[in-house]
Amino acid sequence: MKKLMIALVAGTVSMHAFAGGNVDKGKELATKHACASCHGADYKSPIDPSYPKLAGQYQDYLVHALTAYKRGDKPYGRNNPIMGGMVQPLSDQDKADIAAYLSSLPSPLVSQR
Repeated sequence: MKKLMIALVAGTVSMHAFAGGNVDKGKELATKHACASCHGADYKSPIDPSYPKLAGQYQDYLVHALTAYKRGDKPYGRNNPIMGGMVQPLSDQDKADIAAYLSSLPSPLVSQR
């Protein structure tokens, strides 16, 4: 029982650290990787209506989407040559940081929660 409790606490701590992300670092990374060039300077006005609005999206969704683009056409991936190339150099922490930044922005999106 004691080992189970330790494992649960350790898992909770590690999941929280991953989910947190750093907003300032995320802003730096989003700028470095030119996310605004397609998704709009405010991340609410993409250059093409088929591109998603990123400002205010749920952080966990953004991490999931970036991970899927990195997987590409493998199972559970998203096959998009542009996004696939953009996300390849990103680490898990980079994805969490970018997601933290984008989710912190004011959004035109309506929450379903």
